[in-house]
Amino acid sequence: MRALITGINGFVGGHLAEHLLAETDWQVFGTVREAELQLPTLREHVRATHVDLLDAAAVQRCIESIQPDVVFHLAAQAHLPTSFRDPAGTLTGNILMQLHLFEAMRAASLDPTIVVVGTGEEYGAVQPHEQPVKEATPLRPVNPYAVSKVAQDMLAYQYFAAHKLKTIRMRPFNHSGPRQEDRYAITGFAHQIARIEAGLQPAVVRVGNLQAQRDFTDVRDIVRAYRLAAELGEPGEVYNLGSGQPVAIQEILDRLLSLSQVRIEVQPDPERMRPADVPVIACDATRFRERTGWQPQIELEQMLRDILDDWRGRVTREH
Repeated sequence: MRALITGINGFVGGHLAEHLLAETDWQVFGTVREAELQLPTLREHVRATHVDLLDAAAVQRCIESIQPDVVFHLAAQAHLPTSFRDPAGTLTGNILMQLHLFEAMRAASLDPTIVVVGTGEEYGAVQPHEQPVKEATPLRPVNPYAVSKVAQDMLAYQYFAAHKLKTIRMRPFNHSGPRQEDRYAITGFAHQIARIEAGLQPAVVRVGNLQAQRDFTDVRDIVRAYRLAAELGEPGEVYNLGSGQPVAIQEILDRLLSLSQVRIEVQPDPERMRPADVPVIACDATRFRERTGWQPQIELEQMLRDILDDWRGRVTREH
């Protein structure tokens, strides 16, 4: 089996590559924008292809060269605040990258299983009576990133319906873990705490909306789900991924602070407040669980401990 991961240098892409190498005998390929693979552990075992997914001809050459049996399409502009600053780039980029992949498959007469990664953000303004969120819950996206993912979702279904591409659509809810950038809530907190512990900044953590409740899963459980989707998922289907247990951002922060070695003050930061925040999101992953047997295995406390330890290591190496 030849597996292609688009966006392999991203946070989730790297974890997925590690998982596939550890749990399967598949050959793993990846698309990169940079000159090489970012994770040294992957360089001996993964063949990286330098390709701009916005260049249709380059994508065509890549697909014809690799001839993948399974594709995990992760490459995307996935940062919410960036999507508000650059909605045009987010929408056109995320849609066109996927379109070019699909058209390349058709032109090469290939029939791979394509796992298309969407997001729980597609559901957007979920009403209280709609919790936990099922796949049939209406899509009401409230940010440009989510709109782009709804478009990717619908495009994947349309290519399944019209062209028989074996697309499987995933809607993962919030996920985090070691190596994630600090642009997100949990990792932003952890980075600040690690810097404070190292004496590199005052003992103050700046925060956004702490009242929002989100459904968090460890990235290592999420990538295992992507592999199971490729192996056991039904083409044309859509699956939610999440724990079903929403947790307030305040609780996340409190748990991280309890793991810290120093006393830390918390201060609100208007720059970290996000427009159109949805108060509570909980995921119903029953459909995927019944199809594949998947369940999250890594507890929230372990995920937070691993993230904080990761940032402690990064801060130490940087200074």
